[in-house]
Amino acid sequence: MNRSSSILLGVLAVAVFAMPAQAQESYMADLTGEAEVPGPGDPDGAGIATLDWNTMNEELCYALAVDYVDPATAAHVHRGVAGENGPPVITLETPGIDGGSDGCVEISNALRTELRENPSGFYVNVHNDAYPAGAVRGQLER
Repeated sequence: MNRSSSILLGVLAVAVFAMPAQAQESYMADLTGEAEVPGPGDPDGAGIATLDWNTMNEELCYALAVDYVDPATAAHVHRGVAGENGPPVITLETPGIDGGSDGCVEISNALRTELRENPSGFYVNVHNDAYPAGAVRGQLER
């Protein structure tokens, strides 16, 4: 299902401006179908994810926007380096029909430390019925 890029940008802009001002640690991922392992992912799929540590509430807040994919069925942060699959460690709200979701989740101190020390050891993955193993994926980076 195709959606215009303006929807993707609009959803992300709204979600990013809703992020807490207290964030001190920020991560992002560009999501593509090409990055799916072992693949294939959705060849037209694209998206972006931002994650910010909210020091005031000690939560990880995120904004997720995907475009050019069928409706999502799940979204996660997985442990795993580029080219490898890994287990989901954080469940994100599934993007809605507009392709976006945002929220905040509590994570353990150990996971926060691991994320801080090695963000590229994690990736964001969005799943749908057509691509249950993952429609789009992107490695986290600072």
